[in-house]
Amino acid sequence: MKRQIIDTIASYETIVIHRHVRPDPDAYGSQIGLKELLLANYPEKKVYAVGEHDTSLSFLAMPDQIDDHVYEDALVIVTDTANTERVDDQRYTKGKMVIKIDHHPNDDAYGDLLWVDTTASSCSEMIYELFEEGREIANWKLSAAAARLLFGGIVGDTGRFQFPSTTVKTFKIAGELITYDFDRNQIFDGMYEMERKLLNLQGYIYQHFLMDNNGAAFVKLTKEVLAKYHVVPSEASLLVGCLGSVKGICAWVVFIEEDNQIRVRLRSKGPIINTLAKEFNGGGHPLASGATAYSWEEADRVTTRLQDICQAYQ
Repeated sequence: MKRQIIDTIASYETIVIHRHVRPDPDAYGSQIGLKELLLANYPEKKVYAVGEHDTSLSFLAMPDQIDDHVYEDALVIVTDTANTERVDDQRYTKGKMVIKIDHHPNDDAYGDLLWVDTTASSCSEMIYELFEEGREIANWKLSAAAARLLFGGIVGDTGRFQFPSTTVKTFKIAGELITYDFDRNQIFDGMYEMERKLLNLQGYIYQHFLMDNNGAAFVKLTKEVLAKYHVVPSEASLLVGCLGSVKGICAWVVFIEEDNQIRVRLRSKGPIINTLAKEFNGGGHPLASGATAYSWEEADRVTTRLQDICQAYQ
């Protein structure tokens, strides 16, 4: 499949790369890292990475703004996006052909070509594998700009190489990437430094989360709480992993209220929780998923189901 993707890329003059809404470092890393990889090897091509910009990821890169006519006869590649509803910028359907490159469960097999590898730690890891294939068959080169983005994406999706998805292959690829000339400290600082308001909200989470005897935990970040700490929902999402340091925790959910919905951020240290996310308008990885609730009563049902899952896991 990698070779077929490379051959397809070579045959198009214009390539537009998409990723998922509410981007994280791997979304930017795989999407814009692929853009930089292609520009380094096909400088004559027009390659764009599109989607709404998240200012918290400005330290990594900035997406492009393009007009509709750019999609005419263009190849569209969607990275790190499990289903069509989560593709940022629904103009992705306007291209001549769509390729899906992803590491989430393939519940929505969209696209004309699909490369899905759920064993990969990140989609950025897969883009590096695509580079390796391109190096073998087409003498591809990897620029420092691409290496920097792919490294950032891998670090983000592995939680600094702490998550179970991290494999020997992941470490090997990361080791290759750091041989390129980029500032790793700038990436770590951009990814993990926090403003004081977020640290204050993190303190609120530690003070107010609830956990049952089976290690199922939750915390509700209402609009009032977010306003008190001057934090917007996208910023609050950066704190989802903080409960992972709690001794005895099995799985947890952080509810983040928006104007017309409640973001449901699920994390686990063992039990599979993406099946739960699918019950509530979401999905994701087995141990890290997201969903949506439309009332606090519905959010409470998520908590009850999570408690059942943790109890069965014990």
